[in-house]
Amino acid sequence: MPLSPSVEREPIHTRKVTCRGYLRQDGLWDVEGHMTDQKSYAYPNDYRGQIDAGEPVHDMWMRMTVDETLTIRAMECVTDSGPFAICGNITPNFQRMVGVQIGKGFRGKVKQLVGGTEGCTHLVELFGPMATTAFQSIFPYQEKRRRENPEIAAAEGPRERPRILDTCHALASDSYVVRNNWPEFYTGPDNSAEPDS
Repeated sequence: MPLSPSVEREPIHTRKVTCRGYLRQDGLWDVEGHMTDQKSYAYPNDYRGQIDAGEPVHDMWMRMTVDETLTIRAMECVTDSGPFAICGNITPNFQRMVGVQIGKGFRGKVKQLVGGTEGCTHLVELFGPMATTAFQSIFPYQEKRRRENPEIAAAEGPRERPRILDTCHALASDSYVVRNNWPEFYTGPDNSAEPDS
């Protein structure tokens, strides 16, 4: 269901963020993010002269290579467009993220290592959707592999408590969603009813 109709309005700014997860042949995972900012009007820029309507003021890329524990094994950042000549100069600092594990405390670690003047606001913002993309790429794929290969599931033993539990309303450990999908981690009453919708 889309949003309700708004009053008449004029488009001014568009930010696009695209993230993709890839399983590599070496068993690692690449998560790539691309972010652009565009205005609906042309405006002057001291560094670039003029930025035309629809031309990206920001056009930035990031690749995180992670292992199955969500530990960052490699980083690459590229700034194709920025509002200032020096914007891309900071991308080498993002190598500081190698060795950091995505999980509890990740945002604080990002802020500590590449926040403020040690990084780029827009590349730092990409870490949020890229971390989510890493989760969405790796853990459902691991579950698929366990379902399709009982011998893998048997060799791995009991599954660990999924990290996504208790991260939102639907995935509360006492919800019917957890009861139906991860019964061994369900904490609600035995007789809880499933909602109609």
